[in-house]
Amino acid sequence: MCSYCGCRSLAVIGRLSAEHETIINVMGELRRAHASGDSPQVANLADRLASLLDPHTRSEEQGLFAELREQPEFTEAIEALAKEHVELDTALREIIAGRPSEITAFETLLRRHIDREENGLFPAAATALGGDSWDRLAALG
Repeated sequence: MCSYCGCRSLAVIGRLSAEHETIINVMGELRRAHASGDSPQVANLADRLASLLDPHTRSEEQGLFAELREQPEFTEAIEALAKEHVELDTALREIIAGRPSEITAFETLLRRHIDREENGLFPAAATALGGDSWDRLAALG
């Protein structure tokens, strides 16, 4: 996770980063449950991960992504990240449906996605967006 630019001091980015940490921690628990063959725990943790990811991605798309779409230089990156949200959701649904063999591919996609946000999008947003944007984002909660 990003810790070098100070973007986490912005409330919205700080919250999204904290959610990323929680999501990655649950992902680790899911991987370990799968490795140990604990199918009930895999199912439980996959459901937990879905309960974390859904509001997180919705918040990003309705908040930060929407603000950044107003700036043409971010359009391509935002579209790619939004597409990854769909891919993550689809892959997680496969795991929930009883295909834990998808866990490794899901984790790879998840970690790559979070890295792009933490080390690319969030620092760029911190410098690109002005006070009015951050006020609107803070009002969204």
